[in-house]
Amino acid sequence: MHPVRRAEFAAVAVLLLVLDQLTKLWAVATLVPGQPQELVGSVLQLNIIRNPGAAFSTGTGYTWIFTTLSIVATIGVLWFARRVRHRGWAYALGILVAGISGNLIDRLTREPGFYLGHVVDFVQLPNWPIFNVADMCINVAAVLIVILSFKGIGLDGTRISDEDESESEAAGGTK
Repeated sequence: MHPVRRAEFAAVAVLLLVLDQLTKLWAVATLVPGQPQELVGSVLQLNIIRNPGAAFSTGTGYTWIFTTLSIVATIGVLWFARRVRHRGWAYALGILVAGISGNLIDRLTREPGFYLGHVVDFVQLPNWPIFNVADMCINVAAVLIVILSFKGIGLDGTRISDEDESESEAAGGTK
């Protein structure tokens, strides 16, 4: 990874991971389960829950599997990040690793115990599951990854369509 991209990746990941953990600490210390606090009427509320499952509270009996998958995903993102030379990918993967790691920390450190901890969720929108900053990071990263992929931008910054044209020309084709 280019040193500047490494710094961008690390800065984004650390900043968002700290934000996630600080907001969860605040939520645990301040909010009372079952007593939503309105921020913007009923459109945006703070309502703390502890989620033993994954997104949308699915798989509540499989916390250890989600913990294992989070560890594998974090290692995978870090492995891919070594090849990043494009700013967009550095940001996208930094945001992604922050989100995965934020929820992983909960699974490793919160009640009911190591590797089985419940994730702290506290942001509530109408007709939507309660979520946290880490969840927002994962979703934003997914959107960025889709955009970068549709634009044909590789991890190293090359445009995939440019590579295809170069290969076509090398094979005797024309632009």
